[in-house]
Amino acid sequence: MAFWRNQLSGPTDPAADAAWDRREPRKGFFTDTSICIGCKACEVACKEWNGIPEDGLDLLNQSYDNTGALGASTWRHVAFVEQGTVRIEQARESGRRLVQLGMPTVRDRSTVEEPAAAPVTTAVAEPELPDVRWLMASDVCKHCTHAACLDVCPTGSLFRTEFGTVVVQDDVCNGCGYCVAACPFGVIERRRGDEGHEGGRQSHGITINGGGADPAHNGEVKNVGIAQKCTLCYDRLGAGQTPACAKACPTTSIKFGDLDEMRATAQARVAELHGLGYTEARLYGTDPNDGVGGTGSVFLLLDEPEVYGLPPDPRVTTADLPDMFRKAGLAGIAMLGMAAAAFVGRKR
Repeated sequence: MAFWRNQLSGPTDPAADAAWDRREPRKGFFTDTSICIGCKACEVACKEWNGIPEDGLDLLNQSYDNTGALGASTWRHVAFVEQGTVRIEQARESGRRLVQLGMPTVRDRSTVEEPAAAPVTTAVAEPELPDVRWLMASDVCKHCTHAACLDVCPTGSLFRTEFGTVVVQDDVCNGCGYCVAACPFGVIERRRGDEGHEGGRQSHGITINGGGADPAHNGEVKNVGIAQKCTLCYDRLGAGQTPACAKACPTTSIKFGDLDEMRATAQARVAELHGLGYTEARLYGTDPNDGVGGTGSVFLLLDEPEVYGLPPDPRVTTADLPDMFRKAGLAGIAMLGMAAAAFVGRKR
């Protein structure tokens, strides 16, 4: 039963399940939000490499943000969250509770009595609470172990690559939108075609295939009505290159590599921050027993996931299938029993 359960929502090798003969290590991101400076280099690099229309340069009156959220024309989105002292203390307190539940521990030397003969060591205490801080985080498609978007796609437009990532085939997608509703992270979206809002209805500088020099097609958006999302630069992976966003990140906040290495790096980093007293540091997407079997995009956060617009308990739609089938089976047996009882009673 554990094997079949893992095929629906638990730990598994998605590329092997997709019957790839060519075995490649699963690739993924580790986004360390503690060193993100909000420069948006990742957003720009993603758009340039993938030919994604710009979706407006006006600020949204929601801090220093012009994109708002992930979508068909925003495959990387940098969030800006301003916090005061009260919220920072709440974040640290929730982090302390996570530490008590088994996350890497934080030693507060002020409460630990050292043996008399022990050498004197530097005390490790929580840093002072600042009056204000900015949380900056570059969000991206999670490339889930169990991808709900892929599960519900009726045309086979979405497919699992040999690197364990999930990619949309533009020429196969029929724009039905089933994947949009299925994604627990709200990542995938159908492209509207009016993304460049400050320039009118159409976006700037993106020409549909075959448009050429025809002025009538200048600025038209490609793949309108088609589901779009991050491909983890599948074309670059095939050439042994780093995805554009990770390549452009000036602080190495976005790291790329084998997913096992990314998870190990994330664990080491959160332990380091806890050792420095930042109890609010926590990991997101590293648990293979969560509702999506773990993700291919791992994050280090400095507050609750909801603060960053991330669901605290994402769950793939197939996770509930065993319970649904069990209840349907019990209901069928009950109906059969009532029908049999009615037949026997009538015969008497």
